Amino acid sequence: MIYVVSDLHGSNKKFQKLLKEINFADKDIMYVLGDIVDYGEESIELLCDLSMRFNIIPIVGDHDYRAVRLLRELNRMIEDGVRPEPDVISEMAAWMEDGGDKVMESFKALDSDMREGVLEYLEDMSLYEELEVGKEKYLLVHAGIAQFDPDTPLEDYMPEDFISEPIDLKNELIDGVTVIAGHVPTYLIEGADHGKIFYGEGSIIIDCGAAFGEPLACLCLDNGKEYYIND
Repeated sequence: MIYVVSDLHGSNKKFQKLLKEINFADKDIMYVLGDIVDYGEESIELLCDLSMRFNIIPIVGDHDYRAVRLLRELNRMIEDGVRPEPDVISEMAAWMEDGGDKVMESFKALDSDMREGVLEYLEDMSLYEELEVGKEKYLLVHAGIAQFDPDTPLEDYMPEDFISEPIDLKNELIDGVTVIAGHVPTYLIEGADHGKIFYGEGSIIIDCGAAFGEPLACLCLDNGKEYYIND
């Protein structure tokens, strides 16, 4: 089976419950559509767990993108005693206020090899994934594609283009392709059912706000079955 989840935000306990709920096995594949870190208590534990699973494929989110850059600077401080530039220090302070404080503290508690492993995992995340399940074609991204032009190949976009601008839910982005994304909790979408996956025009939003007391949602692409983990 092929599954998609998004915006785990350090909700490792919910994620482990989800794996049990769907009986996730080696023959299955799961795509995590970004924002693995921040807010929750167990971002680093979650990253370490995911990095050991060959059949879980991460796609970068805006929180992950920021984290890897600032954690790389933090690691330089730890390893070499190098003090970051003032603007980086300001970014770190802002990140700590936006849910990154627990990430930084847990990261500092790791040994050198584990810190490097976390950084490499974050740096190797995909920007997007294209797949076909049955007769259905899907594009998996974190948020959307900023300034989308159908004549521009996906590989020509910048990383920021996939993590900054939410998808337009009222208009099909790519003919014949369903775009699946997270980034915006569905409780903020007009007309969406609270705590449920939202289906737009040629799009599906699966971030239900797991980091904010809402369910962690998962969608099976083989049969359309939805799963929700509430606590």
